[in-house]
Amino acid sequence: MADMFNLIRQAQAMKEKMAEFQKQLESQSFTGTAGGGAVSITMNGKHEVQKVVIDPKAVGDAEKLQEMIQAAVNQAGHEVNAKLKTEVSKMTGGLGL
Repeated sequence: MADMFNLIRQAQAMKEKMAEFQKQLESQSFTGTAGGGAVSITMNGKHEVQKVVIDPKAVGDAEKLQEMIQAAVNQAGHEVNAKLKTEVSKMTGGLGL
């Protein structure tokens, strides 16, 4: 029975660590770029776009510009997800949870 209580305590501690990490993640910025830096997107850990930078030279071709924006947003989102995965793995001790 002591093992069960210990497991519950560990789960609660992990939940608290995860909530703390979520707050930290939300305050961090992640940047994705495309078109050799012609488009740069910065988002926070909640996947909210905070900043968009577009090189004026990239504005001429709307279709290409749209593709670059999409690629940059996706890259920034992948950065957020990679950070989340790394930190969750650390918290769970590689248990694969």
